[in-house]
Amino acid sequence: MFTRIQNLADWLVYSVFRMQHGAHLSDALNFFIYDSIKILILLFIVIFFMGIINSYFPIDRVRNFLSKNKLYGLEHLMASLFGVVTPFCSCSSVPLFIGFVRGGIPLGVTFAFLITSPLVNEVAIGLFVGLFGLKMTIIYVASGVILGMVSGVALQQLKLERFLTPWVKEVLANAQRDQDTFIAEKQTLKQRLNIIWREVIKILKGVVPYVLVGIAIGGLMHGFIPEGFFEKYMSTDNHFAVPIATILAVPMYMNASGVLPVVQVLVSKGIPIGTAIAFMMGVVGLSLPEAMLLKKVMTLKLIGIFFSVVTLCIIISGYLFNLIL
Repeated sequence: MFTRIQNLADWLVYSVFRMQHGAHLSDALNFFIYDSIKILILLFIVIFFMGIINSYFPIDRVRNFLSKNKLYGLEHLMASLFGVVTPFCSCSSVPLFIGFVRGGIPLGVTFAFLITSPLVNEVAIGLFVGLFGLKMTIIYVASGVILGMVSGVALQQLKLERFLTPWVKEVLANAQRDQDTFIAEKQTLKQRLNIIWREVIKILKGVVPYVLVGIAIGGLMHGFIPEGFFEKYMSTDNHFAVPIATILAVPMYMNASGVLPVVQVLVSKGIPIGTAIAFMMGVVGLSLPEAMLLKKVMTLKLIGIFFSVVTLCIIISGYLFNLIL
């Protein structure tokens, strides 16, 4: 499906608009068209199917089970592993994040998925094996999963639900009200679909402006910031190279598959592997477009806490990589 979307974007930019291949503006526009269509389709599918699931499984029961039962971090591990098998970038993971929150999944568990999903996926794993070998790939995957788990657990302890936006709280209230109606009236799936469909359209109307603005920012970054721009700040002699690489990676909006060749170039130029991987994790796990998308569901304070915890974990991972490799 994504290949067809890319072909559509290519056709619009290079055939209909007759823009030049490789030009900054055409690359940015191509990226914007592709990511906008992809994320809106994902958002529609996820919200629609989560609406069906939520209509049959009580939100309070799911939330209470995951909150009260002592699973000893297993729920965060499962969320992180689910993130591994979903081949999404940070912005593409946001629709699933919204679906999880709407389904009553605890925020810490949802964060574990949101962190791991862009960092590690099956495409990136395949490329990593070819570029760096099996040993490095195992360490990379394990660190990505552990990073998601640890961050999810840490964020869960902070009890951050109060920092969700009023829009999310309204979505949750509507989901609970609709579910009560389904149960009380014993409606069939066909009868439930009308209510579910109305809720999907309402959510999409609220999210679409943030999606488009976030992707537009990502497209400009993707098209106009050169890949080698930050290399001079990541030298072996710089003891602060890891945090600098992590912070400077934020404007470089790409998925894991797209940034891996850049990491290979950095390593070949003598950049320490831990610093290069911290840069990669910063690129795919932290981005301004992602923050723009999350603005609809999180307050600025929650976004700041989320980015701070993830940044700290990435920096620690980078230093550990440099020590053991």
